[in-house]
Amino acid sequence: MSTAAIDLLQQRYGLAAETRPAVITNAITTALFSHRSVRAYLDKPLPDNTLETLLAAAQSAASSSNLQPWSLLAVEDPERKARLAALAGNQTHIRQAPLFLVWLADFSRIQRQADQQGVELQALGYLDSFLVGSVDAALAAQNAVVAAESLGLGTVYIGALRNNLREVIEELHLPPLVYPVFGLTVGYPDPDKPTAIKPRLPQAVVLHRETYSAPATEAQSIQDYDRSIAAFYQQQGLASANWSSQTFQRLNKVAALHGRERIGQVLKEQQFDLL
Repeated sequence: MSTAAIDLLQQRYGLAAETRPAVITNAITTALFSHRSVRAYLDKPLPDNTLETLLAAAQSAASSSNLQPWSLLAVEDPERKARLAALAGNQTHIRQAPLFLVWLADFSRIQRQADQQGVELQALGYLDSFLVGSVDAALAAQNAVVAAESLGLGTVYIGALRNNLREVIEELHLPPLVYPVFGLTVGYPDPDKPTAIKPRLPQAVVLHRETYSAPATEAQSIQDYDRSIAAFYQQQGLASANWSSQTFQRLNKVAALHGRERIGQVLKEQQFDLL
C-alpha cells in the first residue's frame, strides 16, 4: 500500500496501523479516499467547459431502466445564489462558490413526452418512481463530485436546500413532477482555510456478510469512534460533541428537521403522490 493511501486511511478511520483496513490502492481509489467537504472558496472563475465536463461525468452514472429521471440546474447569478443561500440556512459558501448545482428528480420531461404521444403513465404516482428519481440524481451527483475533485476543485452537498422546499421550487421555477434533491457548491478551495478528512465509522460496524448481523463489538466500536470524531470536531473548531450525540440531536425532535417535515406535503403539490 502506498504511503499516500496509508495516510489517507489513517485520517478516514483514525485507526492504528494494525487495525487499518487492507485495501487495494490505485489512482482512483486513492483519490476517493481523499474526499473532503469544502466550505471556503477562492474568488476565481472555473475553467471553460467545467460545467459540461461535470455533466458528462454525471450522465455516465448508472440509471434505473435508463429512465434518466433527473436534471441539473446550474446557478451562477450572484443574486439567485444569495437567495438560495438564505433559504438553505444562510450558508456563506453557496454565495461564495462560482457555481451552485441543484440536482433535480425530474419526471416532467417523461410526462411531456407521454402527453405528446397520448400515453398514460400510471406508475408516476408511486413511491418507487420518486425513489428512482432521487437515487439516480444522487448517483449522477457523486460522479460529478469525483470529476470535480480530479480537476482540483472542491465541493460540498447542500441538503438544507430542502429546508424551505416550496420557496426553492418557486425560486427555480420548477414545474410539477420536479423536486430539488440537494444542492452542490463547486469551486477552487481556499488554501488559507483547509479542510480535513472527516473520520467515518469502522468498517466492522457497517459491513454485514450474507445476512444482517450487528457485531458484538458494535457498542465499543462506536464509543471509540465517538472519541475519534470528537477530537476531529474539536480540531476543526466545530461545536458537535461526537457522532452519537450529533445523530440523536438530528433525529430526536421534529424541530431538528428545520422545515423538512413539510416535504411530503410539498411533494404532493408537485404531483408526487407517493402511493
